[in-house]
Amino acid sequence: MGRSGILLLLLLLLAGPGVGVAWRPPKGKCPPRCSCSKDSALCEGSQDLPESFSPTLLSLSLVRTGVTQLKAGSFLRVPSLHLLLFTSNSFSVIEDDAFAGLSHLQYLFIEDNEIGSISKNALRGLRSLTHLSLANNHLEVLPRFLFRGLETLTHVDLRGNPFQCDCRILWLLQWMPTVNASVGTGTCAGPAALTHMQLRHLDPKTFKCRAIELSWFQMVGESALGVESFSYQGEPHIILAQPFAGRCLILSWDYGLQRFRTEDELPAPSVVSCKPLVLGPRLFVLAARLWGGSQLWVRPGPDLRLAPMQALAPRRLLRPNDAELLWLDGQPCFVVADASKAGSTTLLCRDGPGFYPRQSLHAWHRDTDAEALELDGRPHLLLASASQRPVLFHWFGGRFERRTDIPEAEDVYATRHFQAGGDVFLCLTRYIGDSMVMRWDGSMFRLLHQLPSRGAHVFQPLLIARDQLAILGSDFAFSQVLRFDPDKGLLEPLQELGPPALVAPRAFAHVTLAGRRFLFAACFKGPTQIYQHHELDLSA
Repeated sequence: MGRSGILLLLLLLLAGPGVGVAWRPPKGKCPPRCSCSKDSALCEGSQDLPESFSPTLLSLSLVRTGVTQLKAGSFLRVPSLHLLLFTSNSFSVIEDDAFAGLSHLQYLFIEDNEIGSISKNALRGLRSLTHLSLANNHLEVLPRFLFRGLETLTHVDLRGNPFQCDCRILWLLQWMPTVNASVGTGTCAGPAALTHMQLRHLDPKTFKCRAIELSWFQMVGESALGVESFSYQGEPHIILAQPFAGRCLILSWDYGLQRFRTEDELPAPSVVSCKPLVLGPRLFVLAARLWGGSQLWVRPGPDLRLAPMQALAPRRLLRPNDAELLWLDGQPCFVVADASKAGSTTLLCRDGPGFYPRQSLHAWHRDTDAEALELDGRPHLLLASASQRPVLFHWFGGRFERRTDIPEAEDVYATRHFQAGGDVFLCLTRYIGDSMVMRWDGSMFRLLHQLPSRGAHVFQPLLIARDQLAILGSDFAFSQVLRFDPDKGLLEPLQELGPPALVAPRAFAHVTLAGRRFLFAACFKGPTQIYQHHELDLSA
């Protein structure tokens, strides 16, 4: 028996024993171009949606009518309907609450029409609906939550629609396995790669429907060489190294103004790095300075101000270029990369109340960058310099010993690492030539791919929420944001940062607070810019 035969049988069953018996409805209750029996009506060719039906009508069929849209509350006059059929009509839109008041409706067939759009709340209130057909229309997508509240559905027919099988259809693929109903879905009309594919054969896991965006939020007026995030007394903070302003500036979140504000600062002329360390209630800040010596500052408690505590290795740190924090044998240490000919990169570890030199590293090599990382369960240190390839040290016997260098990596200005899928990756910054991404293979770092980066001083990975990003900052072009694709194992372009454009970016950091995520971009020749991280659901 075909679909039309089944519908006819349903009409006869719903009409009851009165079908075929001569019955004259009350005057004015059967509109023109309609045939009425005791409990059912069939209207064909009418130009408008009839309104003068009996309120006890159980079934209504509308065929080839001139109705152009189904508006909210179109069937409030027939609240007893159990079956409603639309076939070969010309309407193209179904609005929210089009079937309001039909709490007893069990069968809704909207077939062979010209429907191209259906509102997400069009079916709201149909709590008795068991059979729904939207077959053979012009629907390319269905709004998310269209079937919300339809807990009694047992049969759904969506066949014959030109569905675009992109992110907008993902919710439907995820919904189908969760319902106790048979669903006929048909095939995809697009995109080209999925044309003629059965919807039921699509794997929701293959859809990439989550995107991110970094939009400008706030500016901090002075230029900066470095930026770090840290947590103190349960609150996230940011510290900026501002050489021209001659200070380390600490920012915190103003919950009233919903902006970042200055909380504290310490004087540090010609500062290149401000490295924070929190030990209980105490906050330490290492201020690495080009001139005048590097210093360690301390805030003994949350209600006190930062105060100078100690001069750091004045005979070894003559021209510091970078500072990093690392933990060795359970103790906090700083490593300061020195770029002078007479100085040396120095490891300073906590000893009693202060931090004192533990080891000199890489003397005479004019180091520009230090990166602490863990490989094979042991602490490692990677030093980049102007005179040779980056050198990897490992912690052995209470000191760092040279392990290997990185081949094919000349003129590397800085290195940063990240972890993904159990692997360790390196981002190597090169001012002239291509910056590089490498992966640790158990014995050495091997090249994965290269990125054009003329004028780059920073290629920094950041894990923000679920996204492993890397930002390639340039002095001559827009800074590029890349995102790590775990399936390919590669960094792929995501967006450019700006406007406003970053002017000579040197470092990036991110902070999460009050359910929001922010990215800080420290710029050497312009103000520090703050961007907000947004997650976008492309399936919405």
